[in-house]
Amino acid sequence: MALGTAPETATDTVPHELRFDAGRICLDLLSTTHPEERLDSLPPLRAWIAGAGLVPPGTGLAHADLAWLAAFRELRGHIGHLVHGHLEGPPRPDPRAHDLPHAHDLSHARDLARDLSHARDLALARVNEAARAAPPAPRAVRRADGTLVRALAAPPQCAALLAAVARDALELLTDPVARAALRRCAGDNCPIVYLDTSRGRRRRWCSSEVCGNRERVARHRRRAALART
Repeated sequence: MALGTAPETATDTVPHELRFDAGRICLDLLSTTHPEERLDSLPPLRAWIAGAGLVPPGTGLAHADLAWLAAFRELRGHIGHLVHGHLEGPPRPDPRAHDLPHAHDLSHARDLARDLSHARDLALARVNEAARAAPPAPRAVRRADGTLVRALAAPPQCAALLAAVARDALELLTDPVARAALRRCAGDNCPIVYLDTSRGRRRRWCSSEVCGNRERVARHRRRAALART
């Protein structure tokens, strides 16, 4: 679980145009690929780690280097394989492949399904491996006014932070209730996956203010165009 405190709402001011509204830390990491690569340098990575609540507010991350950037992006890819794999279902040849005129075409379709299954198995192994490390150890420190606040026992290391994200992904994908709430945004060309905790599970968009508003504008334009004809 997160060691810090993530933003309470998706409207909080977050640097580097990062979003934290997918409902889980691992899904927020997946969101950093859209609409373009957000984790393209160390400043946004440090901002994402802090914004996701992986470390308490004010934790120093100056020691993060380019190896961290590569590791987080690699873990993101593996988690993406698993999450999208769940939404897409078990890999199997396209049913239309049986109607292909040549046997080698059917064999190719089966090979593609087998390769996809292997890729998902590899992703699962990598996420499991990342989760084996211990997450950053928390400790409580006393402020001048006597109140206790969360801190870390030592500067956070990359493997420990990756473990926190990997464990969140494994908890999500092995929880039948949470897993059933996974949704892909209905917005055009939006790949973001979120956890639908709305009443009646009727949430359609990753963000009502972004994709939802875009759809409402498009609907209004269509109605206006029909009215003119």
